[in-house]
Amino acid sequence: MLYELSNENSILSQFLAEMRDQQVQVDAMRFRKNLERTGQVMAYEISKQLDYESRSVETPLGTAEPNLPSEQIVLATVLRAGLPLHQGMLSMLDKADNAFVSAYRKHHKDGSFEVHVEYVSCPSIEDKVLVIADPMIATGSSLKLAADALMEFGSPKQLHFVSAIAASEGIEYLERYFPDAHIWTIDVDDELTAKSYIVPGLGDAGDLAFGEKLQE
Repeated sequence: MLYELSNENSILSQFLAEMRDQQVQVDAMRFRKNLERTGQVMAYEISKQLDYESRSVETPLGTAEPNLPSEQIVLATVLRAGLPLHQGMLSMLDKADNAFVSAYRKHHKDGSFEVHVEYVSCPSIEDKVLVIADPMIATGSSLKLAADALMEFGSPKQLHFVSAIAASEGIEYLERYFPDAHIWTIDVDDELTAKSYIVPGLGDAGDLAFGEKLQE
């Protein structure tokens, strides 16, 4: 199921506008902060999908009976671009376990590329809620490979993908392979370039957050 949060007016629209704006996005610290704040809002929205149970909490004056989340969450991120988004979610879902996947595009001289997964660090995800964060869902292939790698550690009871921007093609790709997954994004863009960059998009989220890298 797709949750496109720009369909309702919220402060997320401001965060995304600043991340898209080429005059604002040059401030790497602000770019990271906007991704982090996006992660906080996304975590709040995802929390509405969790199971809850009533528990007793002793206060100085009596007993309260709040409904608290009853499921264990594993927050996973695709390095390096997903780190600020991950940190934002972790600041809200602070009892979550954490997983990390290193996936990158191996570029060729003809402009083509392949996505490689070279590192995975993950606890058991068996019967847990797995949330995978990557700021951009372009073709969806990187997230599929990341999800496949994480599935080696168990079968989650819920699967969520979180991004700031997604391309229609990437959403369709993930829905084809993970029909029961929840896909969260602020906005959906319809176009991809020949090099699989989202248009209008915002550029390379990893470079904007952490500085440019050399292409192999």
